[in-house]
Amino acid sequence: MIKRLLIANRGEIAVRIIRSCREMGIETVAVYSEADRDSLHVRLADRSVCIGPAPPAKSYLVKENLIMAALHTDCGAVHPGVGFLSENPEFARLVRDQGLLFIGPDPEVIELLGDKVRARATAQKYGLPVTPGTGAVSGETIQAAEALGFPVIIKAAAGGGGRGMRIVRRAEDLRDNISIASREAEENFADGTVFIEKYLENPRHVELQIIADGSNAAVLGERDCTVQKNHQKLIEESPSPAVSAGMRRAMTAAAVPLFRELKYRGAGTIEFLVEEGKFYFMEVNARVQVEHPVSEFVSGVDIIRQQILACTEGRLELPGQADAAAAGEADFPAEPPLSGWAMECRINALTPGKITRLEVPGGPGVRFDSFLYPGYSVPPHYDSMVAKLIVHETDRNHALARMDRALRELVIDGIATNKERQRWIINHPVFHYGVFGTSWYENIEKEVEHVQ
Repeated sequence: MIKRLLIANRGEIAVRIIRSCREMGIETVAVYSEADRDSLHVRLADRSVCIGPAPPAKSYLVKENLIMAALHTDCGAVHPGVGFLSENPEFARLVRDQGLLFIGPDPEVIELLGDKVRARATAQKYGLPVTPGTGAVSGETIQAAEALGFPVIIKAAAGGGGRGMRIVRRAEDLRDNISIASREAEENFADGTVFIEKYLENPRHVELQIIADGSNAAVLGERDCTVQKNHQKLIEESPSPAVSAGMRRAMTAAAVPLFRELKYRGAGTIEFLVEEGKFYFMEVNARVQVEHPVSEFVSGVDIIRQQILACTEGRLELPGQADAAAAGEADFPAEPPLSGWAMECRINALTPGKITRLEVPGGPGVRFDSFLYPGYSVPPHYDSMVAKLIVHETDRNHALARMDRALRELVIDGIATNKERQRWIINHPVFHYGVFGTSWYENIEKEVEHVQ
């Protein structure tokens, strides 16, 4: 077991990693920009190092500064968190080349999965269903895209989050949108490669939580991430109302061999679009996800702990694992037992400002992951998410009631947030009924935006 770990990230994910490390007896080193000097993760870590000014391009994205901080503080490993450099193969390679452990898959695996064109081809190789589409766009693939039938969607091969993404409904708009998407991809990911898929109008967005140790892989259930604004997730839940037991088994049976063959280590997520009882591979996120707490609630597994164990000791500690070994069963438990229903609301800051009052909800089955505290000034330089409110109950109806109660208890004064908008969404009859697709939020957005 390593003695000290550097966290190459900030905010609530850095706080989350610190908490698991402390329980494991691992010291932590926080890095921070000048704007994050007073951030909670800096206060909680055993040591901290300033790595530059506020802009991420001059601090959290400077690979050399992060490596130097890890070496200077005698760390044995680097945890990349989410966002920033968490799926950057060059950073993972630099960490490895300096004799440090990277808490994530090998850089070659990150590189493969980070290129959506190659990842799509790899998924097909292992029998995963994909939506009809093309490889990297060229003169020939434009004609192939037209043959798919409209609408189609153009995607950046090297990124996500809605950047470099365009929906095209008419053939005459295709070339211009390819140019725009490619330009956006180049600006955001330093790679202008784009590809084209048949666009599904209103699917569900469902993902499997994977944890793997380089030889074995387990699925900690699925998460439904269908409620989105501009391709950014707002609410996540596990299990998904749209996934039957049979579909869950089929998804798991398709995903586990892929991760085993890749010799994947750490946490990862394989994402699918679900429509009319069928599922289609979309991408793999080679890191822990923001929404991992809902999977932790239903599985009883500390995903950060397992991620660290897998990448530093090559092993996992999962429910059912010891029982299987004691019974002499050769198969690794690919589906540890799950219990209940979990739901997460992302709390986003609509304005920067100083926190004048913070009241955190409590009670059974309530969790609040955040880096806020009274007196802290939320900087304007980073992602707008300032907290995650997660609840767990026996079933979906009870989970909805618990989430509504917890949102009502939550008080964050000093900044404007989307808290009341989240309450409005979870109390909407369509959300309660559980039958909706990725375009649902866009259809009700004007109703939601008036909620303060």
